[in-house]
Amino acid sequence: MTLSPTKKIGQLPESLMLEKVRRCAEQIGAVIVGKELQIRQSLTCLLAGGHLLIEDAPGVGKTTLAHAIALSLGLPFRRLQFTSDLLPSDVIGVSVYDRASGQFAFHPGPIFTEVLLADEINRASPKTQSALLEAMEENQVSIDGMARPLPQPFFVIATQNPLHQVGTFPLPESQLDRFLMCISLGYPDRAAERALLAGRARRDMLRSLPAVARPTDLLAAQAAVKQVFVSETLLDYVLSLIAFTRSSGRYAEGLSPRAGLALLAAARAWAWLDGREHVIPEDVQNVLPAVAGHRLHAAQREGRVLRGRELVSQLIQAVKLP
Repeated sequence: MTLSPTKKIGQLPESLMLEKVRRCAEQIGAVIVGKELQIRQSLTCLLAGGHLLIEDAPGVGKTTLAHAIALSLGLPFRRLQFTSDLLPSDVIGVSVYDRASGQFAFHPGPIFTEVLLADEINRASPKTQSALLEAMEENQVSIDGMARPLPQPFFVIATQNPLHQVGTFPLPESQLDRFLMCISLGYPDRAAERALLAGRARRDMLRSLPAVARPTDLLAAQAAVKQVFVSETLLDYVLSLIAFTRSSGRYAEGLSPRAGLALLAAARAWAWLDGREHVIPEDVQNVLPAVAGHRLHAAQREGRVLRGRELVSQLIQAVKLP
């Protein structure tokens, strides 16, 4: 991945935060070979303060990527394997009666961490999946009538298997909408797979992976991303994209206001990674497939059903650049 660590951003004389993010990307790229775009998309999502969904077949490196991101950014993380018998209390925690004190004591679940690696999230029942909704939207969990705040920063990095595989439950639209970006790794090319086969075991590499940044660095980078300038013309372009999905008749449902906010946040992060203080239309186009691909569905069901990325491609072609 090529980033520009030397340009000034905001009032900082040197972008040390951007340099750390660049080093994180390089370190992750040494583990996940040949996936520079997906690594940049993942970091864009986290810098924008969103949650990431990685959808692909088993064995292509989804969980390894999630581990490498958390370790490189120095974020404490918990890995939770989602299964069909997993209960909501297994995710958020449970209150247990203490005979000695005569009161209920809350035992926090694995969600109380900076990064939750929700592995194979669509193997859990919809009831368990819904346990994440409040946490992903409001950074808190309500239990026994009490709102318990989650650590900051807080991210959910979830992996999902293709829906045609046995034992999967499709994520409801409300759950999908909580993920700022959804990406797919795909199979590596021949050169990357040769390097993978000839190199060290990925698990061994993860055990020795140092933390390049700290949680405070990430919070500072997120604050810097929010200061990236968006012009009125660029805002009109984003509004035109959203309006087209609602009025063209090509899509079952248009993009929601939450999707519009996600698109702007991701575009700001993408521009920041390039060392720029302002967003350009190409930033919006670069993040649009990962932001809107899992939110758009074709209105027509006859013939070949278009996938989300194809619908996004049509959207980009249909709406003129400012």
